[in-house]
Amino acid sequence: MTDMELILKWLPKMLQGAGLTLELLAFAVVAGLALAVPLGIARASRHWYVRALPYGYIFFFRGTPLLLQLFIVYYGLAQFESVRQGPLWPYLRDPYWCALLTMTLHTAAYIAEILRGAIHAIPVGEVEAARALGMSRRQALLHIILPRAARIALPAYSNEVILMLKASAVVYTVTLFDIMGMTRTIIARTYEAMLFFCLAGVFYLVITLVLTRLFRLAERWLRVDSMQGR
Repeated sequence: MTDMELILKWLPKMLQGAGLTLELLAFAVVAGLALAVPLGIARASRHWYVRALPYGYIFFFRGTPLLLQLFIVYYGLAQFESVRQGPLWPYLRDPYWCALLTMTLHTAAYIAEILRGAIHAIPVGEVEAARALGMSRRQALLHIILPRAARIALPAYSNEVILMLKASAVVYTVTLFDIMGMTRTIIARTYEAMLFFCLAGVFYLVITLVLTRLFRLAERWLRVDSMQGR
């Protein structure tokens, strides 16, 4: 068979793998963002005892490889009898949920640090103006600090999403058929390593291009919205 015939034959399987990659990425970055917001706020606190626990969490997940974290969740947790007898075991024995949990915890650490930096980048005058208008700390956080931080953090957040897309390639090591998992399966059947590794690269490039364009549109929309608000 020619290269084009091979590609057309296995393209549905590659698309299936791309679907799983996008599914994991979407759930992980959304859940990671939800987890990162309180972590980032705590990291930006002036009190050391509030910062301590988030700092330890972020230090661990930023300081160790995603592959190691995945192995700890997938292989390590099963070593504990309490985990195997617990209510979460039906999920923690499933490679899909282990991969999703690991990716979520991993990206939350990076997003939290991005958010901390964005909060510190907000001009002090804006926060003081909110307090001068009679806003409580909670009101200032919800209406001034977080919306402003979101605009500042969006470019870095978009980079983190793309990095997570590429990092997600490790999930094939726990038998998930994402882009890389499907690629390796096809190569084992066809022995056309270069062809299908290049095809996998094309998939990642296309997804990265689409995500980059979407985030640029979001940045432009937020910039316009901010100017209109003035």
